[in-house]
Amino acid sequence: MPYEERETNVGAKMNGWWKSSVSRRLLLSVGALAGGAQAARLLAPAAHAQAARNRSAPSRSPHDQHDGMITPGAVNYARNGFDPHDILTDWDVGKVSKLPDGRTLREYEITAEDKEIEIAPGLMFPAWTYNGRVPGPTLRATEGDRLRIRFQNFGSHPHSIHFHGIHSARMDGVPGAGNVLPGGEFVYEFDALPFGCHLYHCHSVPLKRHIHKGLYGAFIIDPDPARRAEEQAAARSRVLGSPENAQWQEFVMVMNAFDTNFDEENEVYAVNSIAHAYTKRPIVIARDRPVRLYLINVTEFDPINSLHLHANFFDYYDHGTTLTPTLRTVDTVMQCQGQRGILEFSFKDHEPGLYMFHAHQSEFAELGWMSVFEVRA
Repeated sequence: MPYEERETNVGAKMNGWWKSSVSRRLLLSVGALAGGAQAARLLAPAAHAQAARNRSAPSRSPHDQHDGMITPGAVNYARNGFDPHDILTDWDVGKVSKLPDGRTLREYEITAEDKEIEIAPGLMFPAWTYNGRVPGPTLRATEGDRLRIRFQNFGSHPHSIHFHGIHSARMDGVPGAGNVLPGGEFVYEFDALPFGCHLYHCHSVPLKRHIHKGLYGAFIIDPDPARRAEEQAAARSRVLGSPENAQWQEFVMVMNAFDTNFDEENEVYAVNSIAHAYTKRPIVIARDRPVRLYLINVTEFDPINSLHLHANFFDYYDHGTTLTPTLRTVDTVMQCQGQRGILEFSFKDHEPGLYMFHAHQSEFAELGWMSVFEVRA
């Protein structure tokens, strides 16, 4: 079935979720943002779908397993300027050159700007963005590379970039060390250390608002196999562009949420910002190739977030800073804000089909953090 048809069919099944959750939380935020007219437009598809289902009983399909947990309609990705499906694999390796000492130099350009984005069908959020998207670009380098990031602030507030990595105090991206006023710029420069799955975010105050509004992104440092004599095979498998890495299906997933009425309680939860994006259009997985997820939690106003994988188990590398798993054969992992890790698993012994993964806080799943892998032979 084409993705466009699948989105329509799955979205039409969204009924009970809108009846219960919208009336309790999301409808309040929609009303605060856009008034009753927009709320009515959002609710209309669900009401229409319910009436249609009452008139007939269609045959069950694999998508019926998600009944009652899907936001109806579609988000306008072109207007947003980013597609969450592209974000999964859109690695920014920078402009690459060589330094006089032979080391690799990677140069990046990042801007901050105010931008309204659509986080669920018809629901707009006044975001602060890096490079016009939430999350910001996924920066990827190799251990030991020299990184140079030119940051320009086109936003309406002071902003910065704080990298979770090793660097000098003057490159820390905090007030007094790389904090940039509107219209200004700053160049961060440091070596890519340590290897692992990291993140970057604004560290201006009030910190909770600058993070929650969308100023964050993934920062991945691949290990240098030459520095890992006893684990070279594992290290090579993580190096983007290597033959060993090409065997893997890699995805970056940033768990986030949105407080749409600014009461410090989230109304929408997601991976890579768009509610139910990967349920309406599942992530295609080749059954015969292993999967590696770079998972990062930047959810504000909730102490933890989580990922649960259905019908399968994975190995987990906390922070990604080790080449041997810190947890083996688990199907659920919890992360506090700022925590991250790497998940590795395979569907090679599974039959093709749709396999859920989602937050194991049921409320988060119902409010947008529900996703699906489509495993193909």
